[in-house]
Amino acid sequence: MSRVQPDQLPTAFVLADALKALGDPLRLSIFRVLQRDSFGVLELCDLFSVRQPAMSHHLKVMVEAGLLCSRREGNSLFYRRLPVAQSCDGDALKTLGALVDREGIEPDLQLSLEQLKSARTEQSLLFFQKNATRFRDQQDLIASYADYGAALVQTVKSLDCGTDLWIEVGSGAGDFLLDLEDLFTRVVALDVSADLLALARSRLGNKPHIQFVQGEISGVGPVEGADLVSCNMVLHHVASPFDLVAGMAGCLKPGGFLLISDLCQHDQEWARQSCGDVWLGLDPDELMQMAVSAGLEAHADQFLALRNGFRIQIQIFKRPEACSHEPI
Repeated sequence: MSRVQPDQLPTAFVLADALKALGDPLRLSIFRVLQRDSFGVLELCDLFSVRQPAMSHHLKVMVEAGLLCSRREGNSLFYRRLPVAQSCDGDALKTLGALVDREGIEPDLQLSLEQLKSARTEQSLLFFQKNATRFRDQQDLIASYADYGAALVQTVKSLDCGTDLWIEVGSGAGDFLLDLEDLFTRVVALDVSADLLALARSRLGNKPHIQFVQGEISGVGPVEGADLVSCNMVLHHVASPFDLVAGMAGCLKPGGFLLISDLCQHDQEWARQSCGDVWLGLDPDELMQMAVSAGLEAHADQFLALRNGFRIQIQIFKRPEACSHEPI
């Protein structure tokens, strides 16, 4: 008799394995924490005060049950929920995840999560503070704006996009702003680095319709009317890519577009030390899941291969004209 493959198993068997894995209270809490972000084994050990062998066992059980997947970041393994598209029964996994998430994360654990993300953010900010003047040269070792800028400009000009408001998240030295700012009535240039904002302002000159804001997406204020929000080569630097994607999605007007360009997942560890990368690129399917979970729809994508072994993904998402469902 031939053996039944996992993707041929009936939904009942898939759910039985998943429910058995989540029958342990600790694994249930771990699964809930992994709703949005990826975490390393040691980070999860700290969050739950569990020794590494025990944590690795629990994670292995959930991977084998089809609940989680892992990726290597340098010498560490990071875990996240298995994307619905990769599950042998995506609808069942989606429903199960929604039921688990309805309970919410315990307040003490939520506080620990915020502290962990703050530590990640602080590490990234320290890098930019120390390297702002030479960051552009370091970034060019991986991908200079010249390698992908023309594709970004062409992509934006091809969109059926309004021109009232553009928010550029992580505006850096202002390369993209120089190419597109004259197309929009109002532009918000947002960056965590005061030095990079000053450089961008000096390159663009006195442009009254451009507002330079230092900080994260929350610093823009309660904006919900952006025709375009863009984020270029930024997500692999931030503590929580999901939170940033959700924040940017919340700034879009119905019918507005989110443009994200970033590195595809890679294994070149030196980028972390040289360029302050928190993540070694992003898996395109994972980025897609982040956007869909934030209530957006996939619109278009493009992939560019670079001579040094890196690949750049350009993904476009759209906020529906009329939202028919709540974000996952």
